[in-house]
Amino acid sequence: MSTEVEAATTPDLVAMYRDMVRIRAFEEMVQQLFMQSLMSGTTHLAQGQEAVAVGAARAMRPDDYSTYTYRGHHHALARGLELEAAFAELLGRATGVNRGKGGSMHLTQSDLGLYGSFAIVGAGLPVAVGLGRAAQLRRDGRVSLSFFGDGATNIGAFHEAMNLASVWKAPVIFVCENNLYGEYSALRSTTPVEDLAIRASSYAMRAQIVDGNDVIAVFDAASAAIARAREGEGPTFLECKTYRHRGHSRSDPAKYRPAEEVQAWMARDPLIIARDKLAESEAHTDADLDRIDAEIGADIDAAAERAKSAPWPDLREVITNVYA
Repeated sequence: MSTEVEAATTPDLVAMYRDMVRIRAFEEMVQQLFMQSLMSGTTHLAQGQEAVAVGAARAMRPDDYSTYTYRGHHHALARGLELEAAFAELLGRATGVNRGKGGSMHLTQSDLGLYGSFAIVGAGLPVAVGLGRAAQLRRDGRVSLSFFGDGATNIGAFHEAMNLASVWKAPVIFVCENNLYGEYSALRSTTPVEDLAIRASSYAMRAQIVDGNDVIAVFDAASAAIARAREGEGPTFLECKTYRHRGHSRSDPAKYRPAEEVQAWMARDPLIIARDKLAESEAHTDADLDRIDAEIGADIDAAAERAKSAPWPDLREVITNVYA
């Protein structure tokens, strides 16, 4: 069986750059809305981790499945979640994708293959295995991707999901966004190994360490893993090494991170890497990319303004779509 996949082209990279810029601008706007007290609760942003979501999403089919974490805006947007519906959901408005009842930590839209952002660490992994097993039994060729942070690899559900996926040879791709910190704790203080991919060997599972700030590297690794899964060759563990630009949540100034570490990772911003690759191709100038940035910025501003003007849900909405 052949599992060869096509390499990304320059138009592919331009499209992925657009998606990453859209996500970055969305997250920056969410930060502004939060600081203006227009959002209830908290929110967890993913500036710096856009390449993982976009590279993987670009490798997926529209009918494939995703599970992801409370830091999941980027995954939802990468799969096509509409900007205004996303903003409205975070603002608790009736026009939100979940009619304002999910908020920042529960962006879900099943017709886009988005089967949940899970607030419980590691909770999305067994769900992803279930989705993959269902696809396997139906023989419909779908693949399930589960996105999670480095901290989840110390959770029991991670090991149970990895084990069962391997036993079943289920079409599941485990994508670890290793941003070096589990909440406020450095990985080195909670985990005895530096490369989390080594843990896949316990389950006889193929694994790969990926530059999580290089969208092409993520796309290539995800494409190959997905192709193998569709061919019945079982699951893959991808450890995407990346870095979040901000703290764990909006109440975290992230002063526990060494300044030189932050500076080094900021220099490897996924947007900078993508722009450098496009400059090398000589297909797009800085001016071209600046126009893309400005166009997306205008779209973000307009979508946020429309969401702020959207109506609040009717009080009766609180008892819809509940078990009891």
